[in-house]
Amino acid sequence: MKLLRFQAWLAAVWTGITVAVGGLAAPAAFLVLERDLAGKVAGRMFTLEAKLVLGLAIVSFLIERRRVRDLAESGRTASVMTGNLLLILGALFLAIFGEFVLHPMIEASKAGQPVALSFAALHGLSSALYWVRAVMVGCLAWRLTAHQP
Repeated sequence: MKLLRFQAWLAAVWTGITVAVGGLAAPAAFLVLERDLAGKVAGRMFTLEAKLVLGLAIVSFLIERRRVRDLAESGRTASVMTGNLLLILGALFLAIFGEFVLHPMIEASKAGQPVALSFAALHGLSSALYWVRAVMVGCLAWRLTAHQP
């Protein structure tokens, strides 16, 4: 039970960090700084956020695996694949994809190098996937706080 509470707390912190950076800090940077500087500040914030949430995702994944293993050993579940695990893995994939695939493409586009999509398209895709990830982690936090029988 304590492990479940800790996992729920992690998911809530993860959700809070994601929403705070994407919904508050980055937009605020563009309100008070020149566009180029705000872009650099926001980019740095998103990089730091991605690294932090990678750690949170890995810890949450390990907790979920242990929790499911304990349930399977006690005979309360037959499946090792849970909805929570899918949400964790999906959010982890989106964080990795955003940071290590889209972000370098955005930087290349800003530098004038040829990329498959325009800067605007890459930025839009990155933003959409970021908020999909935020919703996934929010759903994870919601599911983990549901009453467990």
